[in-house]
Amino acid sequence: MSPQLEEHLPEGNPPEQKLWPALARDFRRYRREGTRHGLHVLLFCPGFWATLVFRLLFRLRQRVSGPGTARVARLVINQVSHAVSETTGLTTRILLPPPCRIGAGLFIPHFGPVTVHPAARIGENCTLHQGVVIGQAGRGERKGAPTLGDRVYVGANAVLIGGITLGDDVAVGAGAVVTKSFPSRTVVAGNPARVLSYSGSFDLIFYDGMETDPRRLDSLVAEDAENSSSENSPTENILPERSILV
Repeated sequence: MSPQLEEHLPEGNPPEQKLWPALARDFRRYRREGTRHGLHVLLFCPGFWATLVFRLLFRLRQRVSGPGTARVARLVINQVSHAVSETTGLTTRILLPPPCRIGAGLFIPHFGPVTVHPAARIGENCTLHQGVVIGQAGRGERKGAPTLGDRVYVGANAVLIGGITLGDDVAVGAGAVVTKSFPSRTVVAGNPARVLSYSGSFDLIFYDGMETDPRRLDSLVAEDAENSSSENSPTENILPERSILV
């Protein structure tokens, strides 16, 4: 994993990213992506329900993880949180286990299934569509669970497997099977996944403050530089149809 990506990845809800501000950013993603009313998000968006339960359980596990908590209490809380998470998964068909690390601004626009492995790490302002699986590989050099940077877009029915890393602003096409790492701003699709372009997810991810987000702006500058340097390579200038990604 590159130092830059490690720097950008949140550790779940770190001190500077408190529970309620993180939930507020999750909520605002649904409004920014086109949901008309806040009440609609609360009543009819199972993706937000699943995220809400995940944030609460993650915070609860954090509270009891310190040395001042009895071992039996930690065991009970962990088992209860697991049961609640599984029940939420059955209800929403979206499984976000409390041990996984997910940055603020998660957007799951459709009813599941969506499955995320407990060891996975997901950056800020990411989008996961229906049918997405972020799973673990149990052996070989790809052993482990995926790590996603900030502003990663994962299209419907995409499968991400193993200890791979997707950099910031990566877009994964619908139905892609991703078993290797890809750098920031790549657009990948297919089985196995391959690079289609270096246009990134900039036209697919929307959130409050995106127009002035310094990390996103720096990434846009890097995209322009990469595209300028590859003008003589027609295979790298092919822009994928949006239908490939959704």
